[in-house]
Amino acid sequence: MMDVNQIRLDFPIYQKHPNLKYLDSAASSLKVKSVIDQIDHYYLTLGVNVHRGAYDLAYEATRLYEDARKTVAQFIGASEDEIMFTRGTTSSLNMIASAYREILKPGDEIITTELEHHSSILPWMKVAERTGAKLTYIPLSKEGRITVEAFKKVLSHQTKVVVITHVSNAMGYLTPAAEIISLAHQQGAVVILDGAQAVPHMKVDVKALDVDFYAFSGHKMFGPSGVGVLYGKVKLLNQIEPSEFGGEMVDQVFKHSFTYKDAPLRFEAGTPVISGALGLAAAIRYIESVGYDKMHEHTKALHQYTLKKMQTIQGITIYNPTADQAIITFNVDGVHPHDVATKLDQNQVNVRAGHHCAQLVTQFLGVTATLRASFQIYNSYEDCDALVSGVISARDFFQSF
Repeated sequence: MMDVNQIRLDFPIYQKHPNLKYLDSAASSLKVKSVIDQIDHYYLTLGVNVHRGAYDLAYEATRLYEDARKTVAQFIGASEDEIMFTRGTTSSLNMIASAYREILKPGDEIITTELEHHSSILPWMKVAERTGAKLTYIPLSKEGRITVEAFKKVLSHQTKVVVITHVSNAMGYLTPAAEIISLAHQQGAVVILDGAQAVPHMKVDVKALDVDFYAFSGHKMFGPSGVGVLYGKVKLLNQIEPSEFGGEMVDQVFKHSFTYKDAPLRFEAGTPVISGALGLAAAIRYIESVGYDKMHEHTKALHQYTLKKMQTIQGITIYNPTADQAIITFNVDGVHPHDVATKLDQNQVNVRAGHHCAQLVTQFLGVTATLRASFQIYNSYEDCDALVSGVISARDFFQSF
């Protein structure tokens, strides 16, 4: 196990809230000091735009911004011209869906799943509505997993797009992405992966996966809010239309027409998220300094420890006991999740309650909402014990009425 007290020194929030038991990192992780310092450095010493000014401050800001792009590219095994900075995973996924509104036609098929975050599925509902393409769902297994065999049943010659989660935000299940991507490519389809829950916890190599598009966010991996990444194969990026138009993304402008720059700049119209990109790069450096293996070992130990204890509690239902990621999704029988979360918060135990922006998952489970506890490297066994005792206390309190 990691030295949690030492790790917490890297996260300033614990100085103000030393008794915090934060178990909602799947929604948004706590922020590491080096990220905050990098953002402060930009605003305190630079604060200017990139790619535009012919003066020293602008050159330095541009250098740092493009260095951040290089850091991201190396982090996921991509080339720099395949990395676009966006406002987050939602923005990235919408950008690709918007482009395919101009490509798909009636009779084409889009394959997705009921495990998707709303940002992964809603844009493609609109694409299907506007193009006449068919939205098809991979049947989930009994426990709610995506399987290769189920994917084969819906894959066809009409399949043009496959858009799926790499790791489910609600259930913590890992998708067999490499096999699905290979099968989809055999039919000439492109594959888009929502990696928001994968990148914070596991090494992702987009080239090894051979994925066409991949999206993730900074705020789930110790980085700032409001910044994300869209990876795309450069040959595809230079074939699709941007969804935003303005400064920097344009090459030549005439009275009645214009031409685009090549990727990635063609997808970064206007002033980009400069401080966010620099903060994200700092977050990546922090993750690399800790190491995914140590992170996974720590969070999985906490996950298994807590799961074992919660499985002994009478009157609760756990929906994902075999989760691959350190996520426990559960309910206290007969008690609304928001009531339980409020009761837990009285002891500074923070969990998520609701449908986790994945209403199709709660429908699949046959409930209206769930509680979700998710673990990161700053969590301790004391946090786990506080969750378990808090759940028991909440059960006893609410079920006594």
